[in-house]
Amino acid sequence: MNADPYQALVMERSRKPLFARRPHGTDAEGEGRNRMCGDAVHVFLARAGMHVGHESEGCAILLASADLMAEAVAGKSRDEVFELQRDFLAMVKTGQEKPALGALNALAGLASFPARQRCATLPWDALSEALNNG
Repeated sequence: MNADPYQALVMERSRKPLFARRPHGTDAEGEGRNRMCGDAVHVFLARAGMHVGHESEGCAILLASADLMAEAVAGKSRDEVFELQRDFLAMVKTGQEKPALGALNALAGLASFPARQRCATLPWDALSEALNNG
C-alpha cells in the first residue's frame, strides 16, 4: 500500500475526469454532501449497462474517487456493484488492496488518514442512493 493519498492517478483523475457527465439514458440519480468540508457529488446512473457519470465539487480525493468508481462499475450487475462497494469501503479503512478493485486501489493510502476517508466514500453513497431509490 502506498500511504500517499495523492498518488499520480488520483491527481490525474481529479484534474481530468473521464466520467464527469450525465450518461445517455440516465434513469436514476443520487447525491452526497459533506457539510464538514463542502464536498458535493451528484451521481447519474443509466441502469442499462450500469453507466455512471458524476458532477462533483470538492477535493481531489472526492473527484478521483467519483471518477474511478464510475469506471469500475461500468457494465457490472447491481449485486457486483454492491460487492465492489463493500470491498472499497473495507480497503479505505484497512489499506488492504484487492485485485478486484483495480485502479480504486490508488486510494488505499486513505487508511492512514481517517479524516479524508469520507471524501472517498461519498460517491459510493450517492451511487447506492441511485440504485436503491432511483
